[in-house]
Amino acid sequence: MEGQRHGVGLTGFASMPPAPAAAPSSQDLEVLRRIRDLLGGMRFALLTGAGLSTDSGIPDYRGPGSPPRTPMTYQEFVREAVNRQRYWARNHIGWSHLRHADPNPGHFAAAHLERRGYLTGLITQNVDRLHEDAGSSNVIDLHGRFDQVVCLDCTRTYSRKLLAGMLAELNPDFLERAAATGLVEMAPDADATVEDRALISSFVVAACPGCGGTLKPDFVYFGENVPKDRVEKAYAMVDEAAAVVVAGSSLTVMSGLRFVRHAAKDGKPVVIINRGETRGDDEATIKLEAGVSESLTWLAGNLPPL
Repeated sequence: MEGQRHGVGLTGFASMPPAPAAAPSSQDLEVLRRIRDLLGGMRFALLTGAGLSTDSGIPDYRGPGSPPRTPMTYQEFVREAVNRQRYWARNHIGWSHLRHADPNPGHFAAAHLERRGYLTGLITQNVDRLHEDAGSSNVIDLHGRFDQVVCLDCTRTYSRKLLAGMLAELNPDFLERAAATGLVEMAPDADATVEDRALISSFVVAACPGCGGTLKPDFVYFGENVPKDRVEKAYAMVDEAAAVVVAGSSLTVMSGLRFVRHAAKDGKPVVIINRGETRGDDEATIKLEAGVSESLTWLAGNLPPL
């Protein structure tokens, strides 16, 4: 895409090449025109999920063809030091091996929709910060952000880049030994599949530079609640909107589904663009099973002026 810089993403991890912009099929165009006619002149809240970032090369958890994944829960992370050691060892490998991702055309389309005045706001379930990289400003990172870590004891935050340097100093030959074991695959949160128990057990975990406490990625784990003030701001975006558009989310977790149900309860149209079924399909006014990036790009260019 013109003007796109390689590697501007702060936190996205790509294991696949970015997908180029594509034109919608004739069948998808028919549905997109219906969506355009529905949303034309109407400000809406945009809710995005992992299906948008797959075109930046970031694997998702539940999309078609995605392998089964069992991410660590918050309770597992805080309960035992050995779990935190396993998490940070695998994450350190993922951070070091995977390149930073660029925003894809779908992210730029969302920013364009914002500039055109169509969005009351953008709620994203992704932690990759690619919406901000693409130029969106009114964004709620519902599940947090992966370019930061937070201390669970003193609440100080630090950059993930700083932590990478700390982990490299504490584990000077770890990555070389990890490479020798063979890297199998990357997960959406930069976790790496490594089954060498001796390698993992040798990893030294970094403590908070300020208080010596426990560091955790500054995003919401499975089993952890989204902060209340963040949820309230997202509801306010939905309340201000005349409709809700979901792009690239299966709505499997309630953290995103609740906004769809809230809008539907208020009689607001709900548009869902996602490959595969979602938990919100029964609430959808229009459902489009198509690529998210090309669909958002078409809408950004074809919705009439407000």
